[in-house]
Amino acid sequence: MTISLYDLSVPTFLQTVRAMAGFLDRAVMHCAETGADPDSFVNAQLFDDMAPFHFQIEAAWHHAVWGVEALKTGAFTPPPLVGPVPFAELRGMIAKAETALEAFTPEEVNQGSGKELNIELHRPRDEKDAWTPWEPRILAFTSETFILSFSLPNFHFHVVTAYDILRSRGVPIGKRDYEGQLRTRPA
Repeated sequence: MTISLYDLSVPTFLQTVRAMAGFLDRAVMHCAETGADPDSFVNAQLFDDMAPFHFQIEAAWHHAVWGVEALKTGAFTPPPLVGPVPFAELRGMIAKAETALEAFTPEEVNQGSGKELNIELHRPRDEKDAWTPWEPRILAFTSETFILSFSLPNFHFHVVTAYDILRSRGVPIGKRDYEGQLRTRPA
């Protein structure tokens, strides 16, 4: 069985983006039932040293849409983070992600197959490494290794963290809410 670059990326991102839309909707329903404010989730964190909910949603959006865009352009260039916004705007980001992903065609994504894709990361120095503050680090990938070892893992990390924040705040969601619509074959 041959799997194309498109098959590795777009349907995989879409499955989880649609699941995210579902569990964000469940959060709104939960708030309506309990009298809570959905905006109370925006700055919620699992731990003090972890990024808040709004960052998780925005980072998932960036890794999905700009991850696939990088396959076309050869550059991972998501827009700057916008920071805390109302819960409704976070839901809007996920709706935009779904629309953008649906617009990618197999032909345009597959044209990036096998190409080199280098990204530059900036990371502040900490006690555990020898980097100077904000020294750039170049990561050299092919399109396939970028999606499989960078963009998809980061995307799923941020999605599951957003899911966990909602779950830890009492939103009644479970594993099937995270999985979304599985892409099964006819039996």
